[in-house]
Amino acid sequence: MATSAFEQVNTQAVQTYWNRRPCNIRHSQKPVGSREYFDEVRDRKYFVEPHIPRFAQFERWAGKRVLEIGCGIGTDTVSFAQAGAHVTAVDLSDKSLELARQRVKVYGLADRVRFHHANAEQLADTVPVEPYDLIYSFGVLHHTPNPAHAFNQLRQYTKSDTTLKVMLYHRYASKVLWILLTQGKGRFWDLDRVIARYSEAQTGCPVTYSYSKKTAARLIESSGFRVTEAWVDHIFPYRVADYKQYRYVKSLHIRTFPPAVFRWLEQRFGWHLCLTAQA
Repeated sequence: MATSAFEQVNTQAVQTYWNRRPCNIRHSQKPVGSREYFDEVRDRKYFVEPHIPRFAQFERWAGKRVLEIGCGIGTDTVSFAQAGAHVTAVDLSDKSLELARQRVKVYGLADRVRFHHANAEQLADTVPVEPYDLIYSFGVLHHTPNPAHAFNQLRQYTKSDTTLKVMLYHRYASKVLWILLTQGKGRFWDLDRVIARYSEAQTGCPVTYSYSKKTAARLIESSGFRVTEAWVDHIFPYRVADYKQYRYVKSLHIRTFPPAVFRWLEQRFGWHLCLTAQA
């Protein structure tokens, strides 16, 4: 993968894209901003992606300081805060932050969360540089034009025992093959841009990098972290048309696999590459 594929993309284009449709904003039909809405968004997210709590280990960070890069509408933010963490949450999308701020108020957690509207590649320009116990970013840093710049920024927020937990998209996922063969019409020579266009529910994402375990580790370790764990998970099993109607009907080809076989495939060809590193 050419790591320079999106270096010339302006972060304003990324911000505009996520402002147009903040991630997971359609995960509930309840009134947006209500407690019922946020509860359903959380339940749906963790039902479809049950590896998130296992990866984040929310309870582990009780009483600790967490820096979340790319909080979106605040699902994991609230989970950390409810578990007792003190969270500094950052996002490029001001529309996402509006909902995230509303969310912590609804749950009575405003005293546990600080929000910053910031670009991860220039984090220190906005977020005071101070050490954190955990730096967490789930499905975000592959959407910034220069991920190495962002990881260099994150290194400033560490101490000797800081943990970094990051999810990046997996280059060798079944979803990449599906995108290439169906939407990309086999244009393997333009794979990075094809993946970007169809990586999210809303087409046309300006930037989406994808990584093997080796290239992801190289990226992270080039900023001074040491990767200690890397594992793959998540193949979306549901028929999209039904999912949009809040029905969970597994696709026919998924139903043909015994659960153990499907789990084996997820752990090798899943879309989510979950990495843990130490400062």
